[in-house]
Amino acid sequence: MKLFMKSFLMMILFSTFMVAQTGTRMVGFNAKSIGRGGVSIGNFDSGELMMTNPAGISFLNNSMLDVSFSVMLPRLHFKNSLNDADGDDNIFPLPDVAYVNTSSESDFSWGVGMFTAGGMGADFKLKHALFREQNGSFTLQEYHSKLAVMQGGASFAYKLSDNFSVGASLHLVFSMLEFWMPYSLNPLAMQGTAMPGMTFGQMFSAPPSMGGFGYDEVTAFAKMSDLTGIGFNGKIGLAYNVDDELSLGVSYTLPTSLTYTNGKALMDMTYQLNDAFGKAVQGVMMQNPGMTAQQAQAAVMQMFGQLGIDMSKGVVAQYDLDVDLKFPQSIGFGISYKPSSELSLSADVEWLNWADAFDKMTLKLSGGANTNINKMMGNSGSFTIDFPMNWENQILIKVGGEYNVTNELTLRLGFANGANPVPAATIFPVFPAVVETHLMGGVSYKISDRIVLNGAFETALNNSVKAATQSFIANEYDNSASDLATTLFNIGLSVGL
Repeated sequence: MKLFMKSFLMMILFSTFMVAQTGTRMVGFNAKSIGRGGVSIGNFDSGELMMTNPAGISFLNNSMLDVSFSVMLPRLHFKNSLNDADGDDNIFPLPDVAYVNTSSESDFSWGVGMFTAGGMGADFKLKHALFREQNGSFTLQEYHSKLAVMQGGASFAYKLSDNFSVGASLHLVFSMLEFWMPYSLNPLAMQGTAMPGMTFGQMFSAPPSMGGFGYDEVTAFAKMSDLTGIGFNGKIGLAYNVDDELSLGVSYTLPTSLTYTNGKALMDMTYQLNDAFGKAVQGVMMQNPGMTAQQAQAAVMQMFGQLGIDMSKGVVAQYDLDVDLKFPQSIGFGISYKPSSELSLSADVEWLNWADAFDKMTLKLSGGANTNINKMMGNSGSFTIDFPMNWENQILIKVGGEYNVTNELTLRLGFANGANPVPAATIFPVFPAVVETHLMGGVSYKISDRIVLNGAFETALNNSVKAATQSFIANEYDNSASDLATTLFNIGLSVGL
């Protein structure tokens, strides 16, 4: 049974890798709310409240089951001095399911559900200045990321009065992470001793006139995979159903800390070492004009050997990997107003604390057995790297409306906007969480008194972000541009019980 549940969870997670909606979080969690802009905190009408304001389930008209399924189609583009490329055309399925039990005879309501909470993902094949063959032609490198976040559990609400309720959600968070691309570090990260009084980092960064290679970064192809993390998320909410026309809601979501474990990391420095070797050969030939290329190569092989680098062992290593990453706390306020029996207008305002969550991603590598890499890094195969992110806090505004055309047919429109949280200094193409403006529309059709079919369409308008002149990630991203737009189709079924 445990093996079945684990396999089922892995299947769900792999099926829900997705591109970010606002940061790495979905704007809405079922077709009904997506159609009106993702507005939910002050709208007490679906099981999605377990993700936005659990207190609101107290005011559902009856127990219900909500099943929702979305398909997302991202459109990505990246441009720098060597590339002008579209990302792969990926399609991401996103399921959600929620059950709420409530009764007019009890002040206590509860629910259980599982939701696609968010994530991001991208795939490119790009040129990189370092990765060339001997004839100078580029070897395209794979740039890939997938972050999936699912969460689920129980929610509870209690009516303190006919109009006022408190609630809480207690959720487990399941996440998986993949990430591979050329990965660059400051040369001074190589703390191994090359010769008395000089580290490998100092040698690689020193100008050729001082006997160095003149690098301002060193690059390996890095591949992180098989990372899984489990954490806890809690939400508390207040719901005030003023009357049949007006309702208000407030909610707070705790931050979620995840440690992804049991991962593997491949580090391949072959192209970097080959480039350094070539520079050394050129330097030897310039100093010894009568020396042949073969003689210069033999001399450099001997020099590297004296530094403790055995070229026959290469510079490829496999590591065990753990990753620390935090997801943000948030505070939201929602309001819904019905000026008539046919029309409903609503809005949410949320603050997302990305600055304290996505400030960095900590990579913990261990078990590396390549003696050349260990010698240059100055360790025994274990070290920690902080990958800079430096995201900024975000205010998300969502506005929507619903119009009951007939007793059976309801139409919806919505809008959401939140400033891009990714700064120019850390933007790069496989973490493309930069969309800001979302336009949505939806429709519901009441099949019977208890069954309602919901559909929604969402488009996140293309946003292009130019990287800083000096990227914190790597030189290849200096003055680059990353573009993202998404389209989402959602269908759902609400069943009153």
